Amino acid sequence: MNMRFYSSICTIFFCFAFSFSQKIELGNVTINELTQKQHPNDPSAPAAYLFQKGTTTFDYSESDGFYISTVIESKIKIYSKDGYDFGNFEISFYTPSSGSAEKVVISKAYTYNEVGGKIEKIKLKSSSEFTEKINKNWSQKKIALSDVKEGSIVEYKVEIRSPYITNFPVWDFQKAVPVEYSEYNTHIPEYFFYNIHQKGTLAPEVKQVTRTNAINLSYKENNLTGNVMQLPKTVTEKVEFKENHTTYILQNIPAIKNESFVNNINNYRVALHHELAGRRMPNSGYDDYATNWETVARSIYESESFGEELKRTSFFESDLNSLIGGVSDVNTRAFMIFNFVKERMNWNERYGFVTDEGLKKAYSQKSGNTADINLLLLSMLRFAGVDANPILVSTRSNGVPLYPNRTAFNYVIVAIEIPDGLILLDATNKFSVPNILPTEALNWNGRLIRKNGSSTAVNLMPGFLSKEATTVIASLNEEGTITGKVRIQESEYNAFLYRNSSFGLSKQSSIERLEKSHNGIEVTDFKVTNESDLSKPIVRDFSFIHNNLVEVISGKMYFSPMLFFALSENPFKMDTREFPIDFIFPRTDKYAISVTIPEGYKVDFLPEASNIVLEDEMIVFKYNVKQVGNIIQLAAQIDINQSIVAPVYYDMLKGFFKAFVEKNNEKIILSKS
Repeated sequence: MNMRFYSSICTIFFCFAFSFSQKIELGNVTINELTQKQHPNDPSAPAAYLFQKGTTTFDYSESDGFYISTVIESKIKIYSKDGYDFGNFEISFYTPSSGSAEKVVISKAYTYNEVGGKIEKIKLKSSSEFTEKINKNWSQKKIALSDVKEGSIVEYKVEIRSPYITNFPVWDFQKAVPVEYSEYNTHIPEYFFYNIHQKGTLAPEVKQVTRTNAINLSYKENNLTGNVMQLPKTVTEKVEFKENHTTYILQNIPAIKNESFVNNINNYRVALHHELAGRRMPNSGYDDYATNWETVARSIYESESFGEELKRTSFFESDLNSLIGGVSDVNTRAFMIFNFVKERMNWNERYGFVTDEGLKKAYSQKSGNTADINLLLLSMLRFAGVDANPILVSTRSNGVPLYPNRTAFNYVIVAIEIPDGLILLDATNKFSVPNILPTEALNWNGRLIRKNGSSTAVNLMPGFLSKEATTVIASLNEEGTITGKVRIQESEYNAFLYRNSSFGLSKQSSIERLEKSHNGIEVTDFKVTNESDLSKPIVRDFSFIHNNLVEVISGKMYFSPMLFFALSENPFKMDTREFPIDFIFPRTDKYAISVTIPEGYKVDFLPEASNIVLEDEMIVFKYNVKQVGNIIQLAAQIDINQSIVAPVYYDMLKGFFKAFVEKNNEKIILSKS
């Protein structure tokens, strides 16, 4: 009995073991399912998985030995236009330029619709299935199912074959939409040992059983007849082994929904990871694959596309000597090289901790992935005598690593070691400065590797406050119109983000963006200072007119002293929170606002001063309004002193922002004197 057939038999056995057996078969689509208008447990859901089932087995070939095969079957209901994207499927797979590649095969893909009380079945068109190369090591298979509309059900069956036993697939039980039933089966031969890592707050039901499987091994054997040696004969031997079958089942899984200030929602998705710990083949000793971050870092550093690339310097030596020749100060040389690489190189928007094309080719083309650019920077710094080392990083979109493995990282930056600590550099972004990294790289810890192979964890989260200071001088007239001038000064990460999103925008586009972000404002005289000088804060000046900030009721005027900078609603709306609150970087926002009131009016009410402090000064809010003659002056400041706040503080944080919003919108009351 071959392994594929055996796996199918086991799958059928498990299917009959559950009452859901009818629902977890492709092709079993009913009129009731097609005419269902909304999900019973989540009426707002744009789609839902009626089921998803996966089975990972180990198949065997004489040429390649054991390889992993994973079959995924999915049945998805589309409720609204927002769910149309679930009619598409894409999966990345490993396709190195040399060596064995993974394969993806789509064997079934259909769209079902209700037409005139009958079920219409539409097969995937060949033109809707295609493969694209992502980079030299990865490709992506995509399908786009036809005739997807509100009410449709889509199904697909896909198989991923991998010759790499370390590339055990991750099984996501939880999706962005509800999942009624999710089942994952693993059939693992006794030769392989995996550590299982589960994440998320829901625990699947687990069933285990041990079966016997077999493979046929063929080999050549000397053929001796009497004293005469004949041609070798082929001998086929049946080898039996134990196989551990495990089934994981979760039902009625709620959608995982993004909340305000979440790093990467996938970090918290209910999922199952398998890490290869060891292997013991017949008549062989135990091969230990269990690893730690030190081993992972060392293996990456010693690879051809990482450490070996750093040794090749001849292609840039002439340019570098021309750049820094005669400059003796090491720090000056370092920052000259950093700026040179930033100006010369252009990021191709591909991530990677190893080079795509090699440093020499990237330097010639003036373009490359994150490793091409930052390893080039590292190589130049070392050539110039700077004590610099690489830091392996997992980006926010890649997620927080669960356990030590090479694929945990997808990015690399550079650290200069000085007596006071580290100076972090990333030359992929034109607006990056020392210790200001692209926010995608601000993802908990990275791994610094030194030349001797040792490594250490490095906290990537900023420990300093990024500042924004807003000054407003305004006047209020009797009709309730407020006019004035605004200056906004931004530094550190605030300046970086502004330059990154707005550099090169026309004056008119900048005005339109401001008017859109502050509804009802009319902006003139817009000006930006220090846009190109990265060593200085960004300064924005503009004049404004606003006709809707003041309510005039029965001869009285009501308005918030925060004007159009008032936060109108609490960003934290959920009753409970399971995920850490991620503010990306610590910050302080200051407001100094002066409003001259019209002649003949007096102040009936001023909001009281406020000083709200969250536990351990994680967040502090100070607010004070006073009257000086016919001018009302506001001084307000909010300090967010921690990048990440644990969910245990969520209720406190939600209450803090509730009070913050209320104070932002508390009104000054004026009346005629």
